[in-house]
Amino acid sequence: MKSVEPNLLLAVSTALALALLIATSVLFGEPDQALKYVITALVCPPLYVVMNGWWRRRRGAATIPMIHREAPGTAVWASIFPALLMLAAAIPVFWPGHDYGLLVVIASVWFAATLESAITAARRPA
Repeated sequence: MKSVEPNLLLAVSTALALALLIATSVLFGEPDQALKYVITALVCPPLYVVMNGWWRRRRGAATIPMIHREAPGTAVWASIFPALLMLAAAIPVFWPGHDYGLLVVIASVWFAATLESAITAARRPA
């Protein structure tokens, strides 16, 4: 059985944490903001991946995955992304009634960074 790519696992776990953040923001945030949060979470990651890829190519910078075999400690450091998003998902529960649009944008960009890492790892030769 082939092992699961760790960068893909990181992106999936971050996506689940982002979904939890959106759910708690909709349930405990200002009323009638659900569509804004969902659209933000769907639009920001693809824009980040495309624009960041364009910017890296323009600068001539190499893209490397967040987790790679040469440095095993990167897996521990990369786990900070979903952990912080899980903590951010608790913010609307403890401080209800606010607009959490900026929190969703930040979380979407962090998810996009892990998504870009998974795409980069999938394109690299084994």
